[in-house]
Formats: sequence, structure tokens, C-alpha cells
Amino acid sequence: MRIDSHHHLWRYNASDYGWISDDQASLRRDFLLEDLKTVLRENRIDGSVAIQARQTITETDWLLALANEPDSPIRGVVGFLPLAAPEFPALLERYAGHRKLKGLRHVVQDEPDDRFLLRDDFNRGVAQLAAYHLTYDLLIFERQLPAALEFVDRHPDQPLVVDHIAKPRIRDGVREPWARNLRELARRPNVWCKLSGVVTEADPRSWTPEQLRPYLETVLACFGAERLMFGSDWPVVTVAGGYARWREVVEALVQELSPTEQAAFWSGNAIRFYQLER
Repeated sequence: MRIDSHHHLWRYNASDYGWISDDQASLRRDFLLEDLKTVLRENRIDGSVAIQARQTITETDWLLALANEPDSPIRGVVGFLPLAAPEFPALLERYAGHRKLKGLRHVVQDEPDDRFLLRDDFNRGVAQLAAYHLTYDLLIFERQLPAALEFVDRHPDQPLVVDHIAKPRIRDGVREPWARNLRELARRPNVWCKLSGVVTEADPRSWTPEQLRPYLETVLACFGAERLMFGSDWPVVTVAGGYARWREVVEALVQELSPTEQAAFWSGNAIRFYQLER
């Protein structure tokens, strides 16, 4: 079995997806459930986790509805709820009953304050997730890792996963202080990591597996096969070589792992972290 732990779906409009830049113009269209089914089937992926791409409750409702459609490959949803808002406790009580809602995410990478993760109102929201068995996806740039370390230490019992290996500066060939900070973050046993979103941090048009490998090997050494999971970041990955090419790079990386470790990486860890139904 293989699980894609990180992909998106959307009905495109310019106002909601202003983050899609001109050099990603191919993403300015709809990516819907049938498209997802096709790409998963072509890449021999058995199920997936859909991740929010907008800071709206409307999108969370839509993703949950898609996950509940007959024959949907979506095993779980990481949605958006306003963690820092006064109404968050009531919203959490309401949404926690959705069987396919597995976690929440805030697009911290877009916050102008690199220490946003340490806001008291935001942390009050995150502190309520564990009681509902909900995870939190940590979406940051590598410059935000120092704040992430402080944030994680405030929530030692909260399951947390780092999206896109914390977005190191691959395009510039820079590994420090990203690697040092990531190693420190990985010392916290409640923190996991997704091998996703890597190719778009390199040059989307000219990256090579050799350029990526030091970053991928660092992540594998930090988290080990037992806290690392596969993610595609589809459809964003389509601007940087596509799903199949990224999958092949990952397959080459993990081929030296034991069969048990490979099974954990490709599906077992995502099932365990997000408490997915098998």
C-alpha cells in the first residue's frame, strides 16, 4: 500500500489563489477529485490526505464532502479553522465530529511575522487539538525554524508534522542553518516530517536528483524511516517535473531501506500519524 500524505484540490479563482505566481500559471485551473483519481492511479497510490490550500472554512467543508464521496481515495483531510479566533473552541467542537477530519493547518509561511507561531492566541488554539485527537501540519520556511522549535516545546504532547521539509533554500544550494535546526527539531519525538514540496524549492525547470539528494538524506537521517512519510504536493509538483518524476526520485532514495521501513514510509507512518482507516 502507498499513501500520498500531502496533496491539494481546488476550483481556481484569482482572488483566492493569489499565491499562484506567473511562473506557476499552469496551476491557474481547476484540480478536482477526478483529476486526483487519475494521477493516483497512474502512480500506483492507494489513498491520500487532502491538505488545505486556502484559509477558509468553506474549503474545509468542501474537502470533507469530497472525502466522503463514494470511491473517494481521500482517507483524511487536514483543514483550516481559525485557531487564534475567539470562536475557535466552538468550531472545534463542531468539526471534531467529522470522521475524515484528521488535523488542521495554518499557512504560517505567509505570515509577515517570523515569530507568528509564538502568538498566545494561536497557541491557545493549538493546545486544544490533542484532546480531539487532531494533528497539526507545520508549514514554514527554513528561516522560521527557530520559532518552530520554541513552538514545538510548548506542545510536547501534540502530534506535529513538518510540511515540505521546512522549505530549505535548495535553489541557492544552502544547507545551513536549515540542517542544524531540523536535526534539533527532530529530537522531539512528537514531530514528524513529510518528504514533499522539495522540487519547487529547487529550480523547477533545472533541478536534478543529485541536487536534491543531500537534503533528502539529511531529512532521512534526522527523522528515520519511522517518522517520515511520502507526499507529492500535487498539483504544485506539476510545475517542477510532475508527480511521476518526484515519485521516482523518492523511490531511489528509500530503496536501500528494509522492507519494513519502506512499508512504514510509504503508508504505515501516514496511517499511524493521521489515524487513517485502512
